[in-house]
Amino acid sequence: MKNKTIQRIYQMAKPHTKTIIIVSILSLFIAVAEIAKPYIIKIAIDDYLVQGIYQKGIVTIGMLGAIYIGIVILGNVIDFITTTTTNMMGEKIIYDMRNKLFKYIQYANIKFHDKTPAGKLFARITSDVEDISTLFKDVIATFIKDIVIIITIMIVILGISVELGLIALAVVPLILFFSITLISIANKMETVAKMCRTELNTFLAESIYGAKLIKIFNIQNEKQKECEEKTNAFRDAKSKAKIPQAILPAIMKILENFAIALITWACVRHWFGISIEAGVLYAFVTYIQKLFEPITRIVENIEVVQEAGVSINKIYDILDGKEFLEKLEGGMTLDKVKGKIEFKNVWFSYDDKNWVLKDVSFVIEPGQSIALVGKTGSGKTTIINLINRFYNIQKGEILLDGININEINLRSLRDHIGMILQDPFIFADSIKENVKMNLPISDEDVKKSIELASAEDFVNSLPNGIEEVAKERGASFSAGQKQLIAFARVFAHNPDIFILDEATANIDTYTESLIQKSINKISENKTSIFIAHRLSTIVNVDKIIVLMNGEIVEQGNHNELVATDGYYSKLYNSYYESLG
Repeated sequence: MKNKTIQRIYQMAKPHTKTIIIVSILSLFIAVAEIAKPYIIKIAIDDYLVQGIYQKGIVTIGMLGAIYIGIVILGNVIDFITTTTTNMMGEKIIYDMRNKLFKYIQYANIKFHDKTPAGKLFARITSDVEDISTLFKDVIATFIKDIVIIITIMIVILGISVELGLIALAVVPLILFFSITLISIANKMETVAKMCRTELNTFLAESIYGAKLIKIFNIQNEKQKECEEKTNAFRDAKSKAKIPQAILPAIMKILENFAIALITWACVRHWFGISIEAGVLYAFVTYIQKLFEPITRIVENIEVVQEAGVSINKIYDILDGKEFLEKLEGGMTLDKVKGKIEFKNVWFSYDDKNWVLKDVSFVIEPGQSIALVGKTGSGKTTIINLINRFYNIQKGEILLDGININEINLRSLRDHIGMILQDPFIFADSIKENVKMNLPISDEDVKKSIELASAEDFVNSLPNGIEEVAKERGASFSAGQKQLIAFARVFAHNPDIFILDEATANIDTYTESLIQKSINKISENKTSIFIAHRLSTIVNVDKIIVLMNGEIVEQGNHNELVATDGYYSKLYNSYYESLG
């Protein structure tokens, strides 16, 4: 295991140092119990059975048996306590890790989510965290105890007979050689298996979310074949990784019996002048077996450790990406926003290579309504993303009420902006909670917002009204109904700036006219930005900004732009010709 991985495990366990120390002390008692049991039997053999007596002084074989049983019970009680304590520690570590990872995902910027598939994140926060859970709850629970037992038994066997102890420990170099070699091979194979699992999880998540699209194109068979290919790749990688993991315990068993055979042979042949009693030989052989038990257990846990190590690295590869975290603290807090937005010579690229916006400059006055018009890829959605500071520009500056938005507290900035997307997201929760979005908004205000969104007929027709729980991603509602909920959501939050990105695309004309009246009423003195492909919906805005290939080619109101017979005029005429 790499030093980086060990350091990361240490970071996770460091807050629980006291618990680990307590477990280590209790493990010492378990080790003493494991050592005492063979020694009691050794006494019974050499001092009683060989001599054919039942009692020696005041101590009887029955008393030795009672002591033996007492040690067994005490050892198991302590073992239960250490295992339970370690499991609780493991659960706490996993609780912290899962919440830390989820917090990172929530606070990561849009750029991070653009480059990271959702299926990959699901794998990190579920499968990978569970792998770590197994490490801390199962492996760590026994590892400390096993290490203490190994060290204690080695001291004891060397104390009984240095010669026999050295013979037994002669197999240690072989143990180290096979362990290091096979663990290294298993580690590489486990990394490949993890990659295959991530690809499979990503594919499964996308296939589930895209089930409707798969049916539309009738590619179920093709997707099934792709699933089988990815599943087979994961199975094959996992099977290969298990080969060295399965070989190592078998080698350990062989070495254990080889050591016992050497010890027995040394006693029979009196190597190095060795001559010991039957009970001592029994105790020594038993100690050797007990020495190999924790060693074998550690080896058998290699698979768990390898999986956990790979998972820890994958999780920390995300958590260490500090550059993707949005800075939500610091900056100027805005109490009231007038709504003046100004772009000054703004240049922006998503990949730092290809410019999406090129020297863009415009001003939106407070309370003004504007529309962004242009072909797909002209930069319309990019502009509203930059106003929300989802991305940082490379050159120029964006001002809100004369303040550079980079100097404004990010939470405060977004609190004053209400945005509706073409495909709004609906949580698997009640309509009321989808409107409130966990903020302190009264039920009365929720109902008013639903009325403003012209959604009261739709909501009232549901069995539970505003308490109706939506299915995952709003699957129980139509696209238009989801957009009505999104409008109610924005109206309830009453922002100072409205941004609508093709927000009425899935709403019928009549409902759209009602919503437009609500928008006009609410945003009468507020800045409104519209992106619309249906040019008929923007003829009454104060200003239209026409974009082409990331540059502004025209600005003005509808009548002015039509009169110039320029690019907008051609777009507008083409739009109406398409309707005819």
